[in-house]
Amino acid sequence: MGYSSLSCSFVHFFLPPKKAQKHESIVGIASATSSSLSCSPTWRHSPPRSTTLTTGLFSPPLGVGGPWQICGGRGPPPPQRRPSSAPPLFRPPVSVPYKFPARPQAPFRSTNPTARENTHRRSAAMRQGSLPLLLIAAVAAAAVSAAPASTLSGPSRPVTVPVGDRGHAVDLPDTDPRVQRRVTGWAPEQVAVALSAAPTSAWVSWITGDFQMGGAVKPLDPGTVGSVVRYGLAADSLVHEATGESLVYSQLYPFEGLQNYTSGIIHHVRLQGLEPGTRYFYRCGDPSIPDAMSDVHAFRTMPAVGPESYPGRIAVVGDLGLTYNTTSTVEHMVRNQPDLVLLLGDVCYANLYLTNGTGTDCYSCSFANSTPIHETYQPRWDYWGRYMEPVTSSIPMMVVEGNHEIEEQIDSKTFASYSSRFAFPSEESGSFSPFYYSFDVGGIHFVMLASYADYNRSGAQYRWLEEDLVKVDRSVTPWLIAGWHAPWYTTYKAHYREAECMRVEMEELLYAYGVDVVFTGHVHAYERSNRVFNYTLDACGPVHISVGDGGNREKMATAHADDPGHCPDPASTPDPFMGGRLCAANFTTGPAAGRFCWDRQPDYSAYRESSFGHGVLEVKNDTHALWRWHRNQDLNADVAADEVYIVRKPDKCLAKSTRLLAY
Repeated sequence: MGYSSLSCSFVHFFLPPKKAQKHESIVGIASATSSSLSCSPTWRHSPPRSTTLTTGLFSPPLGVGGPWQICGGRGPPPPQRRPSSAPPLFRPPVSVPYKFPARPQAPFRSTNPTARENTHRRSAAMRQGSLPLLLIAAVAAAAVSAAPASTLSGPSRPVTVPVGDRGHAVDLPDTDPRVQRRVTGWAPEQVAVALSAAPTSAWVSWITGDFQMGGAVKPLDPGTVGSVVRYGLAADSLVHEATGESLVYSQLYPFEGLQNYTSGIIHHVRLQGLEPGTRYFYRCGDPSIPDAMSDVHAFRTMPAVGPESYPGRIAVVGDLGLTYNTTSTVEHMVRNQPDLVLLLGDVCYANLYLTNGTGTDCYSCSFANSTPIHETYQPRWDYWGRYMEPVTSSIPMMVVEGNHEIEEQIDSKTFASYSSRFAFPSEESGSFSPFYYSFDVGGIHFVMLASYADYNRSGAQYRWLEEDLVKVDRSVTPWLIAGWHAPWYTTYKAHYREAECMRVEMEELLYAYGVDVVFTGHVHAYERSNRVFNYTLDACGPVHISVGDGGNREKMATAHADDPGHCPDPASTPDPFMGGRLCAANFTTGPAAGRFCWDRQPDYSAYRESSFGHGVLEVKNDTHALWRWHRNQDLNADVAADEVYIVRKPDKCLAKSTRLLAY
């Protein structure tokens, strides 16, 4: 593949510094000006509709079109003013056409397009006697070919990376020093920071005392130890103090031979009156009890809410678990220096264990017919909290529930551990639920939704979501990002169209209010979509990104629903924990009309690969964000297997005349 033409005019040229730098100069997308390099690539040979790569790196990006610019500074165009938020009246949306970039009709005869193009460029330069021109053109061509794709150029051609040897995910044992209790007495452990609804507030959580396992367990008294956080702007000047609440939860199984669990004392304290974008030092515990305060930790608050303010990097991961693959993912993620972590459900996989500590890769395969209830081994939660403390005590982490957090116990009680261990901005965001909530980070409004709570239009979650979206002012928070566990747009056989009922209920509402990106997990692989709405390419639809490849013990998803013989039976798709209804049916329009699955990688699927890893989102300004997905096997390399600029088009996609009032 190559480009049929590359016309460049320039007065100034900026050579970007090394990409390893956190805030490096980047290759951005912009219109040509008299003082910039303008390169207009078009395809010389048409790539196939579905392209398979032999590695996770690809260049040039598939489906690229339109002008490119080598930019100094942070790269993307300067912020532009946005239209205000969507009006409160919701109406069913109308999709906006979104097509693959057009290609030239006349083929180029050369069997080596890149070499032929370089020859033409070199000859022209030499005829003009301009060696500097030749050098700059060569560097420019290399920069263009290495630049990330952009949603501004239209949908990318579908890419599937072949499955290699992914190994076997093995859980960390309870003998690993990283999961063992390292404190004594009432000293805090499993310290974690979470965000509140606004950057002027944050939550600090921790546990004091140890858990108990056995046939008869006696819960600790939460009032035994106080919940206090002392904090300030210097480690030796913790002049502020906040108090909070504490609780204990139990996981009880009233069956002979099964062991019960009761937790240590869990504390949640909300810090208020904080300065945005500021580093705070803190200690937590009970200062009235000797040796009951933690070491000094530190975290940074999020940037102030506004269209010109964004965090440097947001790490996104799902289905993390506590395996040796998890440790690779976390190490890689920490190297990328995120300011915030989004964890999209399936935290520690305690429900892959019996109460006696015996684990398996597949609970239903090993134990379903031999246990009276789906058991869990709750100490895995404590192991996870201890392992993650170096991260969670310094980097705010926002969590949403997954199916492995259901953990049914006595009296059909569910989600006890998830609801107790994490702090959520539920009250601050008006949801009053640990399963769905919202918060602001600079110019981004995040909406975290529940796949396993009632999502019907008549339910509390939908009503809250509608009220929350009405209040979003896109002139203040231009970006609207959503996250939940079960993906709507996965092309893997595992969990294929499992969340169809949720999509049917909620997709129109999210589309009408212009959600830009959706992050999910659940499927143990990586997949990024093109902009899509109702299974159709749509220029104003969100980009769906599934990152359920964090490192869990269950097997990696490798089979695709469009692979021959792998299309699942529609009757097998409903999830009893998502309502149990059958909402997925054969497609009625498009290339898959009359079938339940496509016979090739769908057009809405841009990139998919079965590898463990994590993603990083860098919002550059109110219209441009860079998404990069990092595989664990690339831990020691400064590369991303998949990267794309997600570009907002507010004038087209948020204008009242074209989005909310034109139908």
